[in-house]
Amino acid sequence: MSTRELAGKPVNPVGFGAMNITHGYSGFPTDEQAGRLLNQALDAGVDHIDTATLYGAFRSERLIGRYLAGRRDEYFLASKGGLSVVDGRGMIDGRPETLRNQVDASLQRLDTGHIDLYYLHRLDRQVPIEESIGALAEAAVAGKIGAIGLSEVSVQTLQRAVAVHPIAAVQNEYSLATRNPELGMLQACAGQGIALVGFSPLYRGYLSGNLREVDSLPHSDMRHRMPRFDARNYPHNLQLVDRLAALAAQWDTSAAALSLAWVLAQGGHVHVIPGTRNPAHVIENLGAGALRLSPEQVAQVGSIINQDTIAGHRYSPAQRSSIDSEDFAPTTGVPLGG
Repeated sequence: MSTRELAGKPVNPVGFGAMNITHGYSGFPTDEQAGRLLNQALDAGVDHIDTATLYGAFRSERLIGRYLAGRRDEYFLASKGGLSVVDGRGMIDGRPETLRNQVDASLQRLDTGHIDLYYLHRLDRQVPIEESIGALAEAAVAGKIGAIGLSEVSVQTLQRAVAVHPIAAVQNEYSLATRNPELGMLQACAGQGIALVGFSPLYRGYLSGNLREVDSLPHSDMRHRMPRFDARNYPHNLQLVDRLAALAAQWDTSAAALSLAWVLAQGGHVHVIPGTRNPAHVIENLGAGALRLSPEQVAQVGSIINQDTIAGHRYSPAQRSSIDSEDFAPTTGVPLGG
């Protein structure tokens, strides 16, 4: 297994995002099913698990703590704070006292004395980033966390944070469909020896080619509120992913594995954390780490689905309001929707 460095430790560049088992989507597993899945992921070769205070209103962290406590030395553990569920709604709060409390609570839920990497989940525009990072630096000095990361931030915010304390990783959304890190963050991380951890590298399941329609998903599923999945845009986007799947079949792989391999090909500092509820998909995703694409293949894949061909913004206007990372101007030539 080839590895890449994350917060000073070698890990499989294909990790496991533990949001899918509790948060945002639908069809979540029971506790026992989630426990089996987490153990199966480790058995298959996963050694990087990513979770957060937010996911499932603490449930994701609790499941990891309950079912993987006996295997803590087998995996790199990342979690996040500064965004949690308050009265049923996501609330951004980057105040130092909040982050101190959330780090301690995460340690308790995860049943561990140390979290390898702890991210500020979102920038709190009401709190200077220097203050938020200062609180996490205290947790690092105390040995509660090993390294500090940032999620969905801009290069400007990263530079302000680095001036306070070393930043080990930036976790921003990155996939064939979402190219925002290419607006500066991909290069900034490479230049400073910072890992770029791409979340939603299969764009909410779209890039697997298996999600053929959205109407049957429960109303609570977040994809109902994402423009790329609405009735104006999704038929166009399905045509794109079908072209991707046809190319993947020619190369004896899957659309999902090819999509993940494309992200990993963007630099040796890049990691991906796809999530799934299916053990077979865990193995399929891990296989992407062994795919070696030539520059010509990378270009060919990237020409099918990209910021100019995809229809719709990745987030609704309301969702965009919480994002600090760089964004593209609206494209032309395809229906945008939202």
